[in-house]
Amino acid sequence: QVQLVESGGGLVQPGGSLRLSCAASGSIVMINDMGWFRQAPGKQRELVLTIASGGSTDYADSVKGRFTISRDNAKNTVYLQMNSLKPEDTAVYYCYARVITRQGVAVMANDYWGQGTQVTVSS
Repeated sequence: QVQLVESGGGLVQPGGSLRLSCAASGSIVMINDMGWFRQAPGKQRELVLTIASGGSTDYADSVKGRFTISRDNAKNTVYLQMNSLKPEDTAVYYCYARVITRQGVAVMANDYWGQGTQVTVSS
């Protein structure tokens, strides 16, 4: 019903940059929060950055000053600009969205996840 498609992962050297994109499609009334989580091998999935429909953000301290998030509401797309990448940023990055959909006469909010994109920071 709702799909999130990510792009932009890859291999980058320490200190480099990458930009991730995630586009939502389907029967969308509106999207509340959008953002990114990541999961490194052997670790739990953790918050990276999220952005509400009004623009407020929530972020992990480990990415403060290095990563920025933005969204294009008209395109239902969220972007993650990652600068000054470190080896510890290596993980699978998952797009997230809390999406409002119409179910008959009712509207419902559900969380959706992308398939994940690998980011590897290594020399």
